[in-house]
Amino acid sequence: MIRQSQSVRQSQTLQQRLSPQQIQYIKLLQLPTLQLEQRIKQEIEANPVLELDDDSTLDPDVSADDADTDKDAESDFDVHGDTGSEVESTGGEGTSPEDSEKDSDAGSESAEDTIEVDDNRDIDWDAYFKDDDNDYVPAYRSDQDDWKDMPKPYKSGLMERLEQQIELLNLDERQRKLAAEIIGSIDPDGYLRRELDAIIDSVAFSEGFVITNKEAEVVLHQIQRLEPPGIAARNLRECLLVQLEVMDSRRAARDLAVEILEKAWPFFKKKHYDKIRRKLNVTEEQLREANQVIMMLDPKPGESEEYLNPDQFIIPDFEVYYEEAIDPSDADEGDFVIRMHQQNMPKIRISRHYKQMWDAVANGKRGNSDEETRQFIREKMDSARWFIDSIQQRRNTLMAVMKTIVALQEEFFRTGKGIRPMILKDVADRVGMDISTISRVVNGKYVQTSYGVFELKYFFTEGVETESGESVSNREIKNILLELVKNEDKMNPLSDQALAAALSQKGFPIARRTISKYREQLNIPVARMRRGIG
Repeated sequence: MIRQSQSVRQSQTLQQRLSPQQIQYIKLLQLPTLQLEQRIKQEIEANPVLELDDDSTLDPDVSADDADTDKDAESDFDVHGDTGSEVESTGGEGTSPEDSEKDSDAGSESAEDTIEVDDNRDIDWDAYFKDDDNDYVPAYRSDQDDWKDMPKPYKSGLMERLEQQIELLNLDERQRKLAAEIIGSIDPDGYLRRELDAIIDSVAFSEGFVITNKEAEVVLHQIQRLEPPGIAARNLRECLLVQLEVMDSRRAARDLAVEILEKAWPFFKKKHYDKIRRKLNVTEEQLREANQVIMMLDPKPGESEEYLNPDQFIIPDFEVYYEEAIDPSDADEGDFVIRMHQQNMPKIRISRHYKQMWDAVANGKRGNSDEETRQFIREKMDSARWFIDSIQQRRNTLMAVMKTIVALQEEFFRTGKGIRPMILKDVADRVGMDISTISRVVNGKYVQTSYGVFELKYFFTEGVETESGESVSNREIKNILLELVKNEDKMNPLSDQALAAALSQKGFPIARRTISKYREQLNIPVARMRRGIG
């Protein structure tokens, strides 16, 4: 006999959940500068309590309040001794990244405390408008004032220029419709990977025109010879042949280059030059000249455009440079300077209009509509304050992480060389944050240095131990590997095993499999594909 019973049990479990404010801070933390600007504009549109400051475009005569903000956004500090020392600000008392994080947390907590509503359901308006200290004010640099408002020059895109050239061809209405469909099917690198039959079917379905394959090939043939030549090619061989066809026929070795691509393409793409010489019965010198002609061609005509998508532009989040000491004898007295680039960031504040609206409602009848209005204002006020506090906390976190990276990679920021092994945990331990937070900070953020623009992730590398027991960044190993490949004999390129032996002679015992992994990460082809013509 089966007994069935029901019972009720009570249990306690401990779960950690992020508050909406913490989630908002995390999302803002991982945004780069350009996306943060868009996010601020979206918040202004969504929350009527937030508004743009009338002085969003700052004048060269920076006010006292703006000067104070610049001090927050710009930090000069010294790093003395080993890289394990604290980062200190030259503008006041020395503070470590850990202290900065504690201050940030304390500021966030105090801000949240001011948001709390008292029992009388009033809002502490003084906390919102106290000296306007909590307004988000971007850093300002006067040397950028001349160009930041200049209009960007118009540049026509590749598709637009192709359409203009199509108008000059002798095509009827049916062929023009087909040409437009072909142009719209071109990939960003300039190739046409869509089947021609599918393009013909698409035109027939949308326009009602019946076009034969032969006629479509004629139209495609004309498009491929527009500027840039080789556009809309269906494969690399066709792309190169089109470019050779439109090339000046009097150019030396041009005819042999065409013959190589037409008759010996399988050998050429595998760099089997000896087989090409035997098949075409040409000398080594003739083959070298023809190969030089082919190497001058553009394998991806769609990517050779000067026009760039705005998303491809990099706006550095930081600028770091080293100021030498005034006295050359005091080599250790120089200063590192860190600036956050936020010159185009909107300046926002909480609208005082809603304070007046609150007072008007408070003095009126306390009906349901008035209570709903007060509730609406209170919610929007809280949301605005949380948003501004999250941006401020984001700024403090980014500055703390950037200071720590500079402290740990002091030699690189001084000389442009000598990346030390560093992992996310090294930074997380120093600033007192979680590794996932550090990962969000460095992802998609860039720093401008005297030696170029680098993504923050560039400075995080694993260590490789040398024969002497010293730990060296694997990025340094990759630089040595690049140098070895650059200086190798192109007739007898070094194999992975030979590269491993060469690195071992320099004191870096690296396995062949590791060399192969580094070579692939550096986009270096195998030895056979690096072989040249004697």
